[in-house]
Amino acid sequence: MGSFDFVTIFFLVAAVVIFLQLRNVLGRRTGNEKPPFDPYSRRDPADPAAAPERGKVVTLPRRDGTEGEEGAYASVDAFTPAGTPLNESLRRVVDRDPSFNPKEFVNGAKLAYEMVVVAFADGDRKTLKNLLSREVYEGFDAAIADREAKGEVVKSNFVGIEKADIVSAEAKDNEVNVTVRVISQLISATYDKAGKLTDGDADTVAEVNDLWTFARDIRSRDPNWKLIATESEG
Repeated sequence: MGSFDFVTIFFLVAAVVIFLQLRNVLGRRTGNEKPPFDPYSRRDPADPAAAPERGKVVTLPRRDGTEGEEGAYASVDAFTPAGTPLNESLRRVVDRDPSFNPKEFVNGAKLAYEMVVVAFADGDRKTLKNLLSREVYEGFDAAIADREAKGEVVKSNFVGIEKADIVSAEAKDNEVNVTVRVISQLISATYDKAGKLTDGDADTVAEVNDLWTFARDIRSRDPNWKLIATESEG
């Protein structure tokens, strides 16, 4: 990708429009209350019947193919000790997708996490559609629609990400999956039509623990990834 190190920039489709939108979204207070349909419920990407549509999320750098075998794994060995199960699984990902760099991937996942959480809280369907698989998007969309139907108002602030790291990876057939655990801090309060607090606390920072899985179809020349599964750890 030349001198533009945009490995943490997501959804290349309509990139200029999305960036302008992101700048506006991050400048507002939004919300992320618990909807009747839990968009953070687990969707197993390994289930063929539930396999989501592949798409664009994370852009990763391409290598020139001149590195030796061990050189190709340098970024993996720098990320996690050689010989460990995680190291071995990440090496298999590199085998199938030579563009993969775990450290840069985590940086991208953190940005994607904030963007998705803020967009969901704000009811920003356009941004979500560019970041999520079809199945995950449908869950988020249903939750937003339910919130809108009830006339609820959410006021929240994304404080930041305390920690993010890869916990597992898999290369199978034509797909590579990488799961990231994200520990974030949010302030969120939900009010009903009458302005009465119904959920959360506008003055309390809550810790959120999530597992998010990203996937890429290696048959595609497109180097982008898409969020295919989410799970809340409490």
